[in-house]
Amino acid sequence: MIDLKLPWPPAALSPNSRLHWSATAKIKQRYRHTCKLVTLQQMPKGLHLPAALHMQLYFTRSSRRGYDRDNLVARMKAGIDGVCDALRINDRCIEVVTARVATEIDKDNPHVRLVLSKAEDNL
Repeated sequence: MIDLKLPWPPAALSPNSRLHWSATAKIKQRYRHTCKLVTLQQMPKGLHLPAALHMQLYFTRSSRRGYDRDNLVARMKAGIDGVCDALRINDRCIEVVTARVATEIDKDNPHVRLVLSKAEDNL
């Protein structure tokens, strides 16, 4: 099992954002790289991953503002790609993705907790 704490995804990565594609591409690239570095720092050494993975995303917000889970997962696409880059896996091996918005609020440090585990253990 891998348990990571990633930075909150930028609002510009939301599917509802209306930024120009080139501006969005730069933000995606920066967030992907950030998540890759964070993963490399937090990743346990000598890790062997199964062929099929289950991903759980826990979003801890900075305010009581409501978020749509589908949009939060879409905002995380670049971050998930960065995690996969660090782990040297293809994101196709992630069979199941579940997302939850945490009830607690962290005003100073909004983040996403990403947990990867063997897919069969969670079905």
